Amino acid sequence: MRFVVRFFGFLFAAGTIVFLVGVAATAGLIWHFSKDLPDYSQLQDYEPPVMTRIHAADGSLLAEYAKERRLYLPIQAVPKLVINAFLAAEDKNFYEHGGIDYSGMARAALVYAENYGSNRRPQGASTITQQVAKNFLLTNEVSFTRKIKEALLAMRIERAYSKDKILELYLNEIYLGLGAYGIAAASLVYFDKSVNELTVAEAAYLAALPKMPATLHPVRNHDRAVERRNYVVDRLLENGWIKQADADKARKDPLTVTSHNNGAHIFAGEYFAEEVRRDIFERYGEKKLYEGGLSVRATLDPKVQVMARKAMVAGLVKYDEEQGYRGAISKLDLSGGDWGVKLADIKSLSDVSPWRLAVVLETSEQSARIGFQPSREFGGAVSKERETGLITLDGVRWARSASGALRGKTPSALTQVLSPGDVIYVDPLFKDGNPVEGQYRLEQLPEVSGAMVAMDPWTGRVLAMVGGFSFDQSQFNRATQAYRQPGSSFKPIVYSAALDNGYTPSTQVVDAPIEIDQGQGGGVWRPENFSNGKYQGPTTLRNALKLSLNTVTVRLAQDIGMPLISEYARRFGVYDELPNYLSYALGAGESTVMRMVTAYSMIANGGRRVKPTLIDRIQDRYGHTIFKHDARECRGCDAPAGWKSQPEPQLVDRREQVLDTMTAYQITSMLEGVVQHGTAMVVREVGKPIAGKTGTTNEAKDAWFIGFSPDLVVGIYMGYDKPRPLGRGNAATGGHLAAPIARDFLKLALADKPPTPFKIPAGIKLVRVDSKSGMRAGLGDSGNVILEAFKPGTAPPDNYSVIGVADADGRGIMPPGGEVPGAGNIMRPGTGGLY
Repeated sequence: MRFVVRFFGFLFAAGTIVFLVGVAATAGLIWHFSKDLPDYSQLQDYEPPVMTRIHAADGSLLAEYAKERRLYLPIQAVPKLVINAFLAAEDKNFYEHGGIDYSGMARAALVYAENYGSNRRPQGASTITQQVAKNFLLTNEVSFTRKIKEALLAMRIERAYSKDKILELYLNEIYLGLGAYGIAAASLVYFDKSVNELTVAEAAYLAALPKMPATLHPVRNHDRAVERRNYVVDRLLENGWIKQADADKARKDPLTVTSHNNGAHIFAGEYFAEEVRRDIFERYGEKKLYEGGLSVRATLDPKVQVMARKAMVAGLVKYDEEQGYRGAISKLDLSGGDWGVKLADIKSLSDVSPWRLAVVLETSEQSARIGFQPSREFGGAVSKERETGLITLDGVRWARSASGALRGKTPSALTQVLSPGDVIYVDPLFKDGNPVEGQYRLEQLPEVSGAMVAMDPWTGRVLAMVGGFSFDQSQFNRATQAYRQPGSSFKPIVYSAALDNGYTPSTQVVDAPIEIDQGQGGGVWRPENFSNGKYQGPTTLRNALKLSLNTVTVRLAQDIGMPLISEYARRFGVYDELPNYLSYALGAGESTVMRMVTAYSMIANGGRRVKPTLIDRIQDRYGHTIFKHDARECRGCDAPAGWKSQPEPQLVDRREQVLDTMTAYQITSMLEGVVQHGTAMVVREVGKPIAGKTGTTNEAKDAWFIGFSPDLVVGIYMGYDKPRPLGRGNAATGGHLAAPIARDFLKLALADKPPTPFKIPAGIKLVRVDSKSGMRAGLGDSGNVILEAFKPGTAPPDNYSVIGVADADGRGIMPPGGEVPGAGNIMRPGTGGLY
């Protein structure tokens, strides 16, 4: 008996020693691994990379930018269904354990022992807390060392943070495939939904992804993805988190995904979105743009943008079609195989809707059968559906050959235009304003390009921007990056400088041939009008601007001096530095549509400086405003709530006055004359008060129109990217090419706006004058009489004092009916310069 007692005593002593040694060893291991553990307190200040989102003025999403597509959601905003789905898939005991699930560890150890030596990856037993520790603080190394550190960190994290905080970190950090980090981004990427809209099946699929997102691709590994999704559904049912009916429905639901657009989310908004992206990049740098979670409210008006795009594209296409049909984009071999797969491999433009890429399958003299480019399913597979249509002779009437024996002739047979295998763009055919079912019209990508900007003249907010025909075709933004000669659209700046310095709209300047000795071997410069060779003789500044007379503008520039014009060009932001050469008074320098529209905005708003902007406000990830375009001070806006007879809030505008208010009205009135009776009469069809100016450069390489109503400025230029003449004569002028585009846009943009006259500033006197001579009209005069705007201290002239002509005493007197030597037909018809 004593032996037995001693034996058990020995076992107890040995066990105690082993236990103490084990405790010491465990403590040593914990100390060993703990001393190199990362600081988990950084989780408290965790700021994950979050995508920047840009919204239009109406709140609709314009674009998103991110390296890791992530939207951070607080746990309170995550639906219970989504939380339960992830707990069912990853850690059903999450709210019960202290960071380590010991039963899960035992199960993983057993599996590891069974697979030892098989080179299989060990089964994980990580809780959600351990995954947070790994994802945030450790690496993906597969080793016992990492697992020990992971467990130690998990226990410390559990003591430091609430369960909800840990789950919030997890749900926003996990990678779920297709570039999506966190559940909010994944919900958009896979299903184009917010997390609150997810079904049971969709939530279960997302919850299945954390362990192997690539393996569970919804298209490439569809069956396995469905199997794993259904496993999560079963676990939800097993845990009592969904009902049997919900589970049955979820299992039967097909796994379909709706790809989320990564580009501009507003039709025709690509150029605008890219310009905003560049602006943010320049302000805050790459990291802030792609990881800072900025919320940007842009100035874009989606409705106005669609109008601008529609008008600009129609103008470019109209001009291009007038030049003739250049042939198919490419040729497909239809002799064998599926034409749909071959056509799907040809890159088509994604932003030219409703145009569609198609291939001609068969032709006859009266019609052609076409097949449309099939879509690609999620994952890149070509859809098996094949859609066909018909092109009749009506759909190719415009397609006169641009070369060869049939050049310029209207097609009499469809085979003269199309042949089997031709890859083309088509558009639904319309007759009497209605689409003809199943029939299409041949389209052609225009070679000519251009740009349009629409701006609020009072704030500089860009409401719409068209940087070219297609962003997908060319990302070069011609509205901001293309420096082109504005031609005569620059003349209002010259005339503004004159009116601001003592001249009046009735000031007379001679319109006659002029020779300028340029000195230093520069030869003699002879600027010419675009007209048919006739000169007007003495003419008012109003009429000179209305008719866009070059010789008058050159003489005016001589009289006031190019340094003054250069200063005004700088004030208006058209040029940074304008050389003191007279040719620059005719718009020979290079500027952008954005700069020109900004300059005209200052005229339209009464002379106040405006700074163009595509951004109203930028907020950081916490909602703090870090940029606001409107810098006006609001006095009284911070008054306490409730009316206590305090003064009304007032906006204090400290912006620079770059042009006298009365001068701004005078030049506006003159530009109204350009629209009503001058080179831009086509814009008169808008039926609302519009002021504007056309411009055409030497050899008609660029055609311009800049115009405005009291509350909207629009600028357009048309030209080839590699400048070459647009044509000859009037058909290639700004009044013929650019102004009609502005007319079509303004008709749409101002359709629901009442006609609003331009505001006449205090102090302006409206005096009846003879429209031709500019002299005061008599009481009995009725023909050719207009109301002219004069500033205080100025009045219509009482005699013919003409700039550019002097009598023997050098007084510049021209008698009524006097003739200017050499002012007859001295130019051949069709010749001319800037217009």
